[in-house]
Amino acid sequence: MRLVLISGMSGSGKSVALNVLEDGGFFCVDNLPAPLLPQLVGHLREAGYTRVAIAVDVRSGKSMEALPPMMGVLRNGTQLQTLFLDARDATLIARFSETRRRHPLGDDQTSLGEAIRRERELLAPIVELGHRIDTSDLQASVLRKWVRDVVEVDEATGLTLMFESFGFKHGIPLDADLVFDVRCLPNPYYDVVLRPQNGQDKPVVDFLEGHAEVIRMRDDIARFVRDWLPCYVKDSRSYLTVAIGCTGGQHRSVYMAQWLAEHFRSAARVLVRHRSLASAHK
Repeated sequence: MRLVLISGMSGSGKSVALNVLEDGGFFCVDNLPAPLLPQLVGHLREAGYTRVAIAVDVRSGKSMEALPPMMGVLRNGTQLQTLFLDARDATLIARFSETRRRHPLGDDQTSLGEAIRRERELLAPIVELGHRIDTSDLQASVLRKWVRDVVEVDEATGLTLMFESFGFKHGIPLDADLVFDVRCLPNPYYDVVLRPQNGQDKPVVDFLEGHAEVIRMRDDIARFVRDWLPCYVKDSRSYLTVAIGCTGGQHRSVYMAQWLAEHFRSAARVLVRHRSLASAHK
């Protein structure tokens, strides 16, 4: 059985992720109390279900404490994959304000900000249990694609290496394992012809590759990832997200992430994301 557990902050897009899996043929259950997981999984396995997705989050209350020690039990007889969806506090507050929904931990004596902080405290033990996706700047269509990319690696084994470009002016992605800052490199933004283009366009690539310091930093990052990748594999990681940041997330970081993704395709399963480019097309 393939079992995907979805958790994360309220308002981070868990329902979007669950809908993606349901559309992909998974049997989906939302808001299941954690202590009931083994019983449900056993029942579904006996019933012949082979693709199951279950959302477990703070709505389960104190029963969430049972989830971390239960992971070993759930791995027995299943191919277990865990997604944790997250977003910045300001983004979550804006989303709740727009929808006028009440936070699961909110009441007449608790502000929205306080409820979000309390939720982070309750979920802290499970944040690192699976692959973390920062949805702060993503529209629903982009999130759906990212979830599809992550979960539909059905037959893939070993570590998936993700290269993610971003703009520092939008904040560091919450899902990054390694972060490299390339803001010190020559910036195509100051060329009026290159400004509207991005790091995937040939004129921008030619501009950047015409500077020795770009090649040097590119090769240094590749060497670092290559040297330490075996350690992450040995640590039984399923995903390693390498985030490359420049000022706006349009030129230098996009070029770096794209080049690194191509460079490592023969060494691991590789995915590439351009966070700021995705959010620019809202």
